[in-house]
Amino acid sequence: MKRTLESIVPTNTVLEGGGFKVRRPAAMGRLMSPFLLLDEMGPVVYAPGEAVGAPSHPHRGFETVTYLLAGGMQHADSAGNSGDLNPGDVQWMTAGRGVIHSELPQDHMMEHGGKMHGFQIWVNLPAKDKMMPPRYQDIPSKDIPEATSEDGTVWAKVIAGEALGTSAVIDTVIPITYIHMKMQPGATYAHACEADHNVMVYTFGGSVAIEGRSLHDGGLGLLSPGDSVELTAEEDGAEFLILGGPELDEPIARYGPFVMNTRQEIYQAVEDYNNGTLA
Repeated sequence: MKRTLESIVPTNTVLEGGGFKVRRPAAMGRLMSPFLLLDEMGPVVYAPGEAVGAPSHPHRGFETVTYLLAGGMQHADSAGNSGDLNPGDVQWMTAGRGVIHSELPQDHMMEHGGKMHGFQIWVNLPAKDKMMPPRYQDIPSKDIPEATSEDGTVWAKVIAGEALGTSAVIDTVIPITYIHMKMQPGATYAHACEADHNVMVYTFGGSVAIEGRSLHDGGLGLLSPGDSVELTAEEDGAEFLILGGPELDEPIARYGPFVMNTRQEIYQAVEDYNNGTLA
């Protein structure tokens, strides 16, 4: 059964972290499980000395996935881990029982300025995995599989899941689909979906039609159930993300950077952070 575009969630531009601009769905509660947050970072062009990021902050109970399209970020955490994110790179960070980290512009961005553009999504963890040991997967662009249709009109970067016969290399705690796609005007692509997964499409360039309904730049489309979705790029072409995953169907207790199942677990996370035992 083909999926349809069930509803469209508009986005608002807000300031996050140290003041960087993000486009975020207006009603975060309407994101589909297991996704908790979808931020398009920028695009914004910084002058020298203007670039900002997210200073040191904690997480527990979920995963953050950062995908950079332009610019340069650097991360560091309280355990001594650090690394750089460059265009096309992905960091899949499983906070698990606790991480305190920072995400800041690389030195060259601070010195020279430039364009910053990318995405951060938050993926919920099942109750049984919320207190798992933290881990990082820093995957450079060259190691993330890409695929192109036979006629050259459809391109995909397969961060998680599968598209155009190509499978991802990232290890995920729960089965996730995360595909970056570009389609030329008039191109059509049929994407196979797990029938029991929630699936959504976020368009950030041009517009794409799903069963006759258009999803334009800055629109988050929530799809109906089904085992496939047919996407057709409209006259300006289309660039979008396909995101999918299982319905966790568990209680959610959420307080800022902590996502657990009960209020007591949130109180414990805050206490652990305050007394220095979170990470």
